[in-house]
Amino acid sequence: MAFRAFYALPTESFRTSTGQYTNAVHGFTNMLLKLIREEAPTHIALAFDLDTPTFRHATYDDYKGGREKSPAEFAGQIDLIKEVAAALNIPAVTVEGYEADDIVATYVTQAEAAQWQTVIVSGDRDALQLVTENTHLDYPTSGVSKSVRLDPAGVEAKYLVAPAKYRDLAALVGESADNLPGVPKVGPKTAAKWLGQYGSARGIIEHADEIKGKAGENLRAALADVERNLELNRLVTDLELPVPLQDCVLTAPDREAVEPLFDALQFNQIRERLFDTFAARFPGAELAAKPTQALPRVQVVSTAAEFTAFTGEHHGSPLGLALCLDRSGESLSTKAKRDEAARGAEVLALVLVPAAIDPETAVPAIAVPLAEADADLEAAVDAWLADPDAPQLVHDVKDAGKRLAWRGLSLRGTVEDTLLSGYLVQPDRRNFAFADLVTQHLGSSTEPADYIGGEEFAPQSADGAQLDLFDQDVITGVTQEDMARAAVHAMLLHPLSAALHDELTQRHAEKLLYELELPLAEILLQMELTGIAVSRERLEALDAEFESSITASARAAYAVVGHEVNLGSPKQLQQVLFEELGLPTAGVKKNKTGYSTDVETLQDLLVKTENEFLVHLMNHRDASKLRQTVTGLIEAVGDDGRVHTTYAQTVAATGRLSSLHPNLQNIPVRTESGRKIRDAFVVGEGYQTLLTADYSQIEMRIMAHLSGDQALIDAFRAGEDLHNFVGARVFGVGTDEVSAEQRSKIKAMSYGLVYGLSSFGLSKQLGIGVDEARELMNEYFVRFGAVRDYLQNVVAQAKRDGFTSTLYGRRRYLPDLTSDNRQLRQMAERAALNAPIQGSAADIIKRAMIDVDAGLREGGLSSRVLLQVHDELVLEVAPGEQERVEALVTEKMGSAAELAVPLDVHVGVGESWHSAAH
Repeated sequence: MAFRAFYALPTESFRTSTGQYTNAVHGFTNMLLKLIREEAPTHIALAFDLDTPTFRHATYDDYKGGREKSPAEFAGQIDLIKEVAAALNIPAVTVEGYEADDIVATYVTQAEAAQWQTVIVSGDRDALQLVTENTHLDYPTSGVSKSVRLDPAGVEAKYLVAPAKYRDLAALVGESADNLPGVPKVGPKTAAKWLGQYGSARGIIEHADEIKGKAGENLRAALADVERNLELNRLVTDLELPVPLQDCVLTAPDREAVEPLFDALQFNQIRERLFDTFAARFPGAELAAKPTQALPRVQVVSTAAEFTAFTGEHHGSPLGLALCLDRSGESLSTKAKRDEAARGAEVLALVLVPAAIDPETAVPAIAVPLAEADADLEAAVDAWLADPDAPQLVHDVKDAGKRLAWRGLSLRGTVEDTLLSGYLVQPDRRNFAFADLVTQHLGSSTEPADYIGGEEFAPQSADGAQLDLFDQDVITGVTQEDMARAAVHAMLLHPLSAALHDELTQRHAEKLLYELELPLAEILLQMELTGIAVSRERLEALDAEFESSITASARAAYAVVGHEVNLGSPKQLQQVLFEELGLPTAGVKKNKTGYSTDVETLQDLLVKTENEFLVHLMNHRDASKLRQTVTGLIEAVGDDGRVHTTYAQTVAATGRLSSLHPNLQNIPVRTESGRKIRDAFVVGEGYQTLLTADYSQIEMRIMAHLSGDQALIDAFRAGEDLHNFVGARVFGVGTDEVSAEQRSKIKAMSYGLVYGLSSFGLSKQLGIGVDEARELMNEYFVRFGAVRDYLQNVVAQAKRDGFTSTLYGRRRYLPDLTSDNRQLRQMAERAALNAPIQGSAADIIKRAMIDVDAGLREGGLSSRVLLQVHDELVLEVAPGEQERVEALVTEKMGSAAELAVPLDVHVGVGESWHSAAH
């Protein structure tokens, strides 16, 4: 069932930030929860095979010999499923020398004796022999989500024999999955007919001479196989199990065991599904999130005087701030439209809630109807939002600030963003939704209905009249449920902020929040609002060019094979590549539909075979990908002629920013086509030029600093070409004698070491033998021993501390460093190598952005930062400011960190992003 779950879900969509695939774990856990909800079992157990041989292997050397090795992405997921089971108090049972089927058979036999109703969930047909009136089988028909339930009548209808005789039928027809050949040319119908005549496989064997024709000849020739099959597919029913049947009682899980495990797996939605499932099953277990306090009364204020009276009463004390948004886009027909509507949803009202809610206070909390506010009220709200002495608590300050900016309001007084705090506490989480953080850190609900009780939520109109909850609009476009949800949100910001602050303190991360992430969020907000100008004409010309290239590549590919083929269909490509063209399959990965046709596989095949069809296919894929990028950019151009990306601060555990909607960080820079796309990004009206500034080899400079390798430090201080310098020492030639190929190898290895690249990985990347790659690495470490020592020590130190740290103190906790699971441990070790270097680079560019922005404002300059692309900044320079901006950017970026080597900054200017490259 775990293997079925693996193939039911795409691997690329289920991967933790440390690189562990989790699709099988996710699918299996979902299946388990569905069974618990629908079956409400009193007892439950999971049976697993071990990797060690069983008594069947001892009997037959080729038992299961035809099975291919499990995909690399599946590695470690069985162990993780067992960890999930342990957290849920569900036994995961194994027995040395026996299979999972034997464990199931033993439990079922005991349950039958006790006259229990039992359901087996298995995709192994051997379980069919266990089906009785009391024991049914759920046999999967599609992944793990759909199955058919088989009782004795169902088994007989489908397999033509009663369950008790299925073992005999399987012995006759064989089982390819177990590499057990049966009688040639004898299928289930013939086998069932014989069983009807002779009663059993033993009876058929005894009367084999009576069976006429070719089938009889085949039977007599295969009698030894039938005897062997009959013995091997007999399930053992009397094992001594490590967990007795009566101890397999389903109980409520331990929330404290589930939370850290699901954090590591980065399961968020399924976590809530799990607790909801068990809360329904065990209502007294207090698993579901509960309300922490009663909702405050909320008064709708409609005048500046009312607003300033409330905020003045709480001046200097943080107020929880939540927004009520226009939700009309939720009814749109497609997800894309709903997502777009959600990104642009208008703010209809603000809800403000103080930390201490006094029921006797005349106005415990307020809602401000922005859509209906007069000029005085709007001015009062704007002044308060922008006042640094009027502190606000917000979740996702950048998103809130952007939405308020669209209404002409500025958000500048935020002292806490629980989104950023949650990220700094647990950077490896995948989801930092407010409800998830509240559930984890407070054990509380965010659902308004959970807070209606005791002191009833009672929104009031401006004239003080009470309004019935959920009955009518309090503010135009805002239902009372929306109002209640916002009130819960604003109220819970206070305890959530306090809980996160305690954890930030323990992790020494307050400085990162207040000096780096929060100031950066304000800069990113302005960058997103500003956007970058594009030439629609250039984009449309590129769109046409790539479309023409796609068509030409497709026609050329068709000509090679003599017919049209869907170049985007893996199934059709498998047919063409491996059957019609007969390309080699040795070493090619397999998936559930056949041999893989992913980019990596096709690239390897192209290198090996130089096949003409593959050349055109790869050109077609490249052009299609580029056209998709261009089309996305054209669709993203706003009414102002600019593209406005969104920067995510909480996606990468290392601290790097991500660009979304559209992604401007994935436009290739080293290809001609990529440079053409960058050439479409241009200086905007009223500005003189674009300026790009980036760090030269920043990660290698950080490596030199952290390792203290004197040779690398001297090379950087002398301004040497690093890769030529290293190549000269590794290959024993002069600096000016390093060939382009040698330089390329050194560059790949130097950067690969930062990411924990192995000799095997290096050999694959460079297309050289593993021995050559190993020798190359050894030579490198002989010359630069301090680098080797650093790479070894950083992992050892992380194992001792439990975390890694950047130059700015950004920690990444890696509990899997001490895991018994080898795959998890190795992934954590690679993350430990990578996090200090890549994380330090991310922190340095963030510090530089803050300093550059401050320098521009302090200098009274109109130039502005538009984009951050990893180690590069793109600015729009106002007329007459170029010389000052160049000097300022070079100085601020160069001084963003004190390293043992200089931070080298390259600056270029031009009319477009491409022409400004240097």
